[in-house]
Amino acid sequence: MKKITRILLTALLAMGMMTGCAKSEFKGGTFSGDAKGFSSTIKVEVTITSDKAIEAITIVDSAESADIGEVALPIMIEKVISNQSVDVDAVTTATITSDAFLLAVTNAIEAAGLKVTDIKASTAGTSDKKEETLEADVVVIGAGGAGMTAAITAAQAGKTVIIIEKAPIVGGNTSRATGGMNAAETKYQKEAGIEDSVELFIEDTMKGGYEKNNPVLVKTMAENSSDAIDFLDSIGAHLSDVGKAGGASVNRSHRPVDESGKILSVGSYLVPIFEQAAKDQNVTFYTETEATEIIMQDGKAVGVKATSADANYTINAKAVILATGGFGGNLAMVESYKPELAGYVTTNASTITGDGIKMAEAVGANLVDMQEIQIHPTVVQSNGALITESLRGDGAILVNNKGERFTNEVLTRDVVSANIIAEEGNSAWLIVDQKMFDDSNVIQGYVNKGYMIEGATIADLAKAMEIDEATLTATIDNWVAMVKAGTDKDFGRDDLATVKYDLSTAPYYAVKIAPGVHHTMGGVEINEKTEVINADGNVIPGLFAAGEVTGGVHGGNRLGGNAVADIIVFGRIAGQTAADYIAE
Repeated sequence: MKKITRILLTALLAMGMMTGCAKSEFKGGTFSGDAKGFSSTIKVEVTITSDKAIEAITIVDSAESADIGEVALPIMIEKVISNQSVDVDAVTTATITSDAFLLAVTNAIEAAGLKVTDIKASTAGTSDKKEETLEADVVVIGAGGAGMTAAITAAQAGKTVIIIEKAPIVGGNTSRATGGMNAAETKYQKEAGIEDSVELFIEDTMKGGYEKNNPVLVKTMAENSSDAIDFLDSIGAHLSDVGKAGGASVNRSHRPVDESGKILSVGSYLVPIFEQAAKDQNVTFYTETEATEIIMQDGKAVGVKATSADANYTINAKAVILATGGFGGNLAMVESYKPELAGYVTTNASTITGDGIKMAEAVGANLVDMQEIQIHPTVVQSNGALITESLRGDGAILVNNKGERFTNEVLTRDVVSANIIAEEGNSAWLIVDQKMFDDSNVIQGYVNKGYMIEGATIADLAKAMEIDEATLTATIDNWVAMVKAGTDKDFGRDDLATVKYDLSTAPYYAVKIAPGVHHTMGGVEINEKTEVINADGNVIPGLFAAGEVTGGVHGGNRLGGNAVADIIVFGRIAGQTAADYIAE
């Protein structure tokens, strides 16, 4: 009996010790976690208090895109800390970066020996949205390149301006523009000895759009393109390098360079300059604020209804400018107009969903060219990243999965895309050399993000690409010889005498690409003053539109470099016309 008692006591003591261990308190501390983002591994340190609350999150290491991913990370930190939860919405323009950040934080929490459900979620109640009325001379819907250009111009004309943007950060699709801006008869062309004319710009654009373009809008864009370059100079944005994009007869794609002369992505360069210039003009920004309705009164646009997480807004204005972009990020809408594009990836931001087109149509706006949707030939299929057309203009080549060149690289986008789709695997490779790499921050960015593979020699590159070494060597050797001779005997490319690079300098870099949905040429009908036209062919007073939300400028196919020309030229016109309308 005593022996049994001792056994029971021993068991009870052991159970008590186990219970004591289970009740040991979490002491808090700082814990690390990481996850693969869009273009880098995101490493975080998460400080958790003893009562299991997230006190701080520090980004230890990240090399996401400077204009999108890195901007999104502070927003995500604030969301997680304020909600005390990783169950929060991603930043809509940076979903891959946002999701990776949340996974890194989750990994840090688990490294602390906790579950995400152990974190004490915020108990702050969700109060009803407040109803707020705002007043401005001009309200701009969309803070991309067209919207911010319009806002700057209207503000420079002495008008009060509110700009609303449904994303947490500004930029829209403009942030993703990697090439340049087409413009004719500019000072930069003259300095480089490039002969160009407004008439040739018009001819190239109409030809590229299969003559489906509205010729009045094309003429307006071309005639105002040089002044638009001067406008950019005036706000500190200098597009001084002039290259060539597909479909252009001469070099007219204006691009920014850094202090050492390396080419930069045009969009990520312009967006912060636009934002600062707008703020310098006292433009008021409302981000994470989605427009839901254009307010009409007596047939005139007199404001906008919008909503955010904590407020419903009625914004009364004397003029409304639509600059919401197209619908390339809404693949269901894309498919509804062009069913053959089902299953394609898109280069568009996730916020580019056709909202402005739908709002305009609801107040009677006419829509044009909605079935005209462009696919871009060189898109990374894993994430929709765009490989800029300007590389091909500078001398990069396309080869198929056998290592053979198969097309003139600077034909229009639709033709090059069709040629890629016709190849085995419906894909191809774009190849650059070390000299191109050295001169381009854009290419260096592609390599750093893991898009491109590298080979010390052509043979090494062929091995990495898993294609025949002899075939690729012969292809590149032939290209070098043709550039030297100034004649493309294989595919009739007519600019070999002036291309900047001949691919003769090892090592080499290649990225596998295929076409993806890129630009929607259709949208709201406008006239040369950017006034929105209704279904009866009349102007809707007080309503203006600029950029990809409109249709008619690009016809059946947009030339590379014309999107930035479109948003700057017509953004400026919209801002000035709205200001003039108010003054009448």
